[in-house]
Amino acid sequence: MTRHAFGAASAIAMFLAGTALVSRPSAQAVPPTTQAPAAAAQTTPLPKVYLFATGGTISNKVGGRLTVTELIASIPGLDRRVQAEGEQFANTSSSALTLEQWLDLARRINARYKSDPQLAGVVVTSGTDTLEELAYFLHLTVRDERPVVVVGSMRNPSTLGYEGAANLEDAFLTAAHPQSRGMGTVVVLNDEINSSREVTKTDALSLDTFRSGRYGVLGVVDGAGVAYYRKSLRRHSAQSEFDVTGITALPRVDVAWVYQGATGDVIKALVDAGAKGVIIAGAGAGATSGTQGEGIAYAVSKGVFVVTTTRAGAGRIATGGGRGRASGAPVYRISGDDLTPIKARILLMLAIATTTDGATIQRMFSEY
Repeated sequence: MTRHAFGAASAIAMFLAGTALVSRPSAQAVPPTTQAPAAAAQTTPLPKVYLFATGGTISNKVGGRLTVTELIASIPGLDRRVQAEGEQFANTSSSALTLEQWLDLARRINARYKSDPQLAGVVVTSGTDTLEELAYFLHLTVRDERPVVVVGSMRNPSTLGYEGAANLEDAFLTAAHPQSRGMGTVVVLNDEINSSREVTKTDALSLDTFRSGRYGVLGVVDGAGVAYYRKSLRRHSAQSEFDVTGITALPRVDVAWVYQGATGDVIKALVDAGAKGVIIAGAGAGATSGTQGEGIAYAVSKGVFVVTTTRAGAGRIATGGGRGRASGAPVYRISGDDLTPIKARILLMLAIATTTDGATIQRMFSEY
């Protein structure tokens, strides 16, 4: 994408010319000196967007971190396109945010939407290390048709080529766009809009690190504005059954990787340490090593849910249909569909916090 090659003034002019969000009289058609009061009264109100700043590289400059006020001020002419407000939820690295803070953030976004029907969308800044995890959690727990846009940057404000302000501008425009309704939580970086369900960080340093594999982007943001091309059909946001209002803590779920020579000892140790669920990141189509089967059997015997996924980065682990299970017996072996191991972990945490019925949890993995 080449939007960053445009000058700030050019980008603003192109957006105002092409977007349906802001409608105001043409300066050529109605000169300021002769503009009628009635024409001024017909100006469409700017869409309201609320920013929850949590920290991350996007704010981490030398000598301190940018505040939510400074982040908003870093975008030239933003006040001519949206009504931007915000709060400093946190100001730390994404890996330092706790699961309790995730729950609190989801509750606060839900409360913000409930209290302000005029709010068009919400933006959340995050560090990129665990950005896709936070985004998918919000995708499942913010129960509103209006969008949540998670944004970050790969370079910090003290680095030559810092792209944070441009990414944040794209995030605000995406959150304000009417077609973002019903998209759930999306991730916006590098002029691209990705579904939080499918996007993953693919490179430790590259600006175009966040990609959605074979599925591709939902849309793009360029000098002409926001353009969508597809949407996710899996359940999320307003259709989600995960209500975090009364959840004070998420159950422990760990990930066990499959590799040559892997044993079941790690799985047994996780279960003994208190894990309520274990995600198996299989080497192939969910395959495990021979001795890992002993660990899985141990977990099941303790009533621990085991979800099989693939570490390959893509590929569906289809539902097994309960084979090898006596009729009417509890279900503890779950197929993870096409979710990555870390996203399967998030869904399983919410599932266990909602139900202890394995068949219901398997249904959740088939729908979300």
